[in-house]
Amino acid sequence: MKIAVIGLGYVGLPLSLQFAKSGAEVLGLDIDQTKVSALLAGRSYIKHIKPESIQSAVGSKTFTASADFRRVREVSAVIICVPTPLNKNREPDISYITETGKTIAPHLQRGTLVVLESTTYPGTTDEDLRQVIEAASGLKAGIDFHLAFSPEREDPGNPSSVVATIPKIVGGFTPECLKKALDLYSIAIKTLVPVSSCRVAEAAKLLENTFRGVNIALVNELKVVYSAMGIDIWEVINAAKTKPFGFMAFYPGPGLGGHCIPIDPFYLTWKAREYGQHTRFIELAGEINTAMPEYVVHRVADALNSGKKSINGSRILIVGLAYKPNVDDERESPSYVLMESLKARGATVAYYDPYVPVIRPTREHAHWAGTTSEKWSQETIGSYDVALIATNHSSVDYKALADWSPCIVDTRNAMSGIPTKPSQVWKA
Repeated sequence: MKIAVIGLGYVGLPLSLQFAKSGAEVLGLDIDQTKVSALLAGRSYIKHIKPESIQSAVGSKTFTASADFRRVREVSAVIICVPTPLNKNREPDISYITETGKTIAPHLQRGTLVVLESTTYPGTTDEDLRQVIEAASGLKAGIDFHLAFSPEREDPGNPSSVVATIPKIVGGFTPECLKKALDLYSIAIKTLVPVSSCRVAEAAKLLENTFRGVNIALVNELKVVYSAMGIDIWEVINAAKTKPFGFMAFYPGPGLGGHCIPIDPFYLTWKAREYGQHTRFIELAGEINTAMPEYVVHRVADALNSGKKSINGSRILIVGLAYKPNVDDERESPSYVLMESLKARGATVAYYDPYVPVIRPTREHAHWAGTTSEKWSQETIGSYDVALIATNHSSVDYKALADWSPCIVDTRNAMSGIPTKPSQVWKA
C-alpha cells in the first residue's frame, strides 16, 4: 500500500516512519520546503526523532517527502496531521484542515481513503472536511471515497511512548469506511479500537485531554491553597499517590503548554454552545490554568522582595522554554507568558533551554523569534537575580544551579532533594 501523510510535524513524521518501518510505501507531504529538504537529506528537525530512522526509511525507499500535493493521485490512502489552533478570539481554527481538503480534493482517485488525525470538535470530519472534499472533487464520501477519523496519541519526550504500541481509536463515516481505515492502521499499529462513528472518535480525543486539563487545574488550585496553609503540594501528591486505587497523580506547574491541553477542551466548549450547552467545569479549569503564570510572577516578586529588590530592574532567567520536559516543542508554552509578564514589569528577561537553542517564529510570540538561549556557566547564571524554573528538563544540572544562582523560583519541584542555602529556593 502507498499512503500519503500530510503534515510532517510532531504527529505526522513519527507516524510516517512507523508506516514505512512496517512495510508501507509512504509519501510525506508538507507545505514547508525546508522540512522536505531536511528529510530527503536524512536530517531530523525534531529532537526525539533520530536522523538514523529517517535515513533508513529514505534509503530503503519506503519513505519520501515532497511539497507537491498533486502527488496525492499516486496513493490509496491519505492521513491528515495538520495543526488545529485557536484564533485570536480563542475559537477553533480548522482552516488548516479545510485548506488541506480543498488542496487534495482535485487529485483524489476513486476509492481513496482519507483519514483525519488532527484533534478537533465532533462533526469536523463528517461535516466540514467531507463537504469541502465533496465540493472540490465531485466525489461522494462513503461512495466514491472513504472517510474516517483516528485521533493522534503522540507523547513527545516519553521514551516508552511508541507509535506502534499505543492503542488507536478509529471511527468511520460508514461501516465500509471504518473497515478500510482499520485495514490501513493494522499495517503499523498493534491494537485498534473501532468506534461507531467519526464523532465518537473526535469526542474521545477531547475527553482525554479535557480530563488532563481539569485535573491539572485542580492541583494548580490546591497548590495555591496549600501554599497559603504552609503545606507543600508536592509532598501531598507524593503521599496521595501511594493509594493503589481511586487516585491518579497530576502535577502543578506555571501554566499549561503544548498544542493539546490548553487548546483541545475549548474545541469542545465552542461546539457545545451550538447545542445550547455550557461546559462550566472546562471553562473554570481553563480560568485556573490560565491564571497560573500570574501567580508565579507574584512568587518571583516575593522572592525578590525578600532581598530588598523589585521585579523592575532585576535580571531574570527562565530555565526551560519548552512546554514539557525533554522535548524541543515550545508551542503554547507558559514560559512565553512569564517572559512577557516579567518584561512588562520592567525586568530584563532571558532564557536557558538546551532543547531550544533559538526561538522559532510562533503565531502569538513572533517578537521573540531569533532570541538565543543563554550559556550554561557560572558566570552567566550568577549574573541573574533570579532563576525561574519553568520546565524541568532532566539534562539540566540543578546542583550547579543551586551553586551558581543567588535565588531560585521553582515551579516544577526540580530542586527537591538538592542541598540549597536558606531562603534560596521559593516554590511557585
